[in-house]
Amino acid sequence: MTTKHITVKPEDKGARLDVFLTEKLKISRSQIQKMITAGQMTVNGIQPQKMGLTLKTSDKITITKDPEIAKDAKPEFTIKDIKIAAETPDYIIVEKPTGMLTHSTTRDEPDSLAYLLAKKYPELNKVGDNTKLRPGIVHRLDKEASGLLIVARTQSMFANLKNQFQSRTIHKEYLALAHGQISRDEGKLSFRIGRSETSDRMAAMPETEKGLFSDTGKDADTDFEVEKRFINFTLVRVKIKTGRMHQIRAHFLAYNHPLCGDPLYFQRKRPNKTDKKLGRLFLHCAILGFVDLNGEYKEFASALPKTLVDFMAGLKPPRTLK
Repeated sequence: MTTKHITVKPEDKGARLDVFLTEKLKISRSQIQKMITAGQMTVNGIQPQKMGLTLKTSDKITITKDPEIAKDAKPEFTIKDIKIAAETPDYIIVEKPTGMLTHSTTRDEPDSLAYLLAKKYPELNKVGDNTKLRPGIVHRLDKEASGLLIVARTQSMFANLKNQFQSRTIHKEYLALAHGQISRDEGKLSFRIGRSETSDRMAAMPETEKGLFSDTGKDADTDFEVEKRFINFTLVRVKIKTGRMHQIRAHFLAYNHPLCGDPLYFQRKRPNKTDKKLGRLFLHCAILGFVDLNGEYKEFASALPKTLVDFMAGLKPPRTLK
């Protein structure tokens, strides 16, 4: 049994306890709930009553970790939560729900997409660069995002897809709801992406008169088109080729239009009542296209989840001049 102390930094102010710890400790929400229930976690010396506790700067989190707690945690997801959109002998097209890890990090997660698919499709355990943690996984979606993923069932398909991702020929389109009204109908965000020096987040690095803010970031391009406008939000269709970690989220935060419901990339000055009402990140991979082993282009589409559709139905359209 070990004890871990974590102090909340200013950039993490306003984050939910469970979201903060899943990112910090790389464990599932069900494991966090198990620790809370077992009295193995305190915030400022007091046992939290709920996982959704809002954190403040300088809050002190103390965790007494017991390995058995993690082992006994009930999985948050099952294979039934993964929609199989299509499958062939070479690949599987799936729709990942929000909140689910694409693959394990440092251990088998009993509710990660890769873990659950490998149980249903045992051949995946022989496919990929890291068959223990990422069987069949060629690319990933952020845990908080939802939508389409392709999983390779054979090593030849894995190599084929990996080559397409490296050459940036895979076609991906996302639907995202951004805070504020974006004035342009379309645009390109080309801020470099690098890991923040003050938090676990990625950071977009806009150009300045003196040049790039940092030379440690990687080039990243995000194209967007406005699909629909609301009074305080803009629905955009986003296309990326570079696929940097948290690229869309970091880019739109740097653009001063963070995505709705984002627990990591948000502005403290912006009211988050609407984000809390949504309860998830509004980012969904809606289109996925690639070339199969026969040289044929295949494209799949995924409709917005009902929770996102219902949320938008409650938003007001922009005012028009009479």
